[in-house]
Amino acid sequence: MSEHHEEEAVGWDAIDEALKAIYPEQEPKHYAPLIPYLLGGGDPLNGISVYERTEPVPHWHYVTYGFSELFEKESDDPKTSGYGFELTFRLKKETNDCEPPTWANHFLNNIARYVFSTGNVFAAGHHLNLNGPIAAEEETEIRAITFVQDPELEPIDTPNGNVEFLQVVGITLEEETAVQAWNCLKLMELLAPYLPMYVTDLSRSSLLQHHQIAEAVEEGIEKDGSSTGSLFVDFLEWKEQKKAFGKNTYKVRLGAKQAEPIAQVLKGRLSKGKSLLLHHEGGHVEFLPADQDAVEVQDGILQVKLQPDSCTVFIQQLVPQARTFDIPGFPGIQFEIVKSYIKDQQGEVVEVIG
Repeated sequence: MSEHHEEEAVGWDAIDEALKAIYPEQEPKHYAPLIPYLLGGGDPLNGISVYERTEPVPHWHYVTYGFSELFEKESDDPKTSGYGFELTFRLKKETNDCEPPTWANHFLNNIARYVFSTGNVFAAGHHLNLNGPIAAEEETEIRAITFVQDPELEPIDTPNGNVEFLQVVGITLEEETAVQAWNCLKLMELLAPYLPMYVTDLSRSSLLQHHQIAEAVEEGIEKDGSSTGSLFVDFLEWKEQKKAFGKNTYKVRLGAKQAEPIAQVLKGRLSKGKSLLLHHEGGHVEFLPADQDAVEVQDGILQVKLQPDSCTVFIQQLVPQARTFDIPGFPGIQFEIVKSYIKDQQGEVVEVIG
């Protein structure tokens, strides 16, 4: 924090006070950009403080400064400071770690870059696929994140409005599928005994490998269904095939990467009388439960209405394998699963699914 802003940094000071209650005698390692973002710097956050912990497991506790209003009040909402939150991130401390890994700073700044550029904000219960490892240079199964309330930092009232502390938690792709098929907060509550303080551990594998957890997730899906009403997918497009005589038909193309997650969510949605909307720049498709199969376009969205037997067949066909298939007894629509190409940060294809 610069001396110029020190006296008027009421939001910053409020965050510092909240952290002093947990770390009364520890001076954090603080990282700030050399050039502020508003002056052309690359990092959107004003700063990140990192505290060293030994309990309940050794870890680094990262806290951001920049999603809330740190200095003077600028927004019109007196009750909320900026976006209304700051992020925290707890990363397992390895035995040979003397300094907190800097990749986590880049990671948190990337989240900030997304929020600042889109205006989309996060809340407890949200989740996000990272399209690769959480740490680009690490061999890790942690490839998605969820957001929970930081277990130690309660929301605070500042002169600029309310600020809550959202903790980023790294999860595996299998766990992300369970989040989508069931409920994020309920899954995180189930995993809590295995993730002390929701510390992200890059070396761990999926906790669904524990029979008890996998069984509890299945029971939860069966009881509650899925809370995921919409999915952003890696590839999706639909086309209307016009006919001179008879009704027009439709063709829907889906990426192989998303085939199984879509199947899992559909199980927990349509069986509970709920719909599922798929989003992609190539088109939007909504699946709805119905007594009779039908397909139509409403407000630019292709609506696919499936009766229970057709839904079961459709879910069985959603496997990550490139091919074309129909639903027996539903002549108005055809589906195609196409290969998904997974690329690294340099744009190079590193994996082909399908």
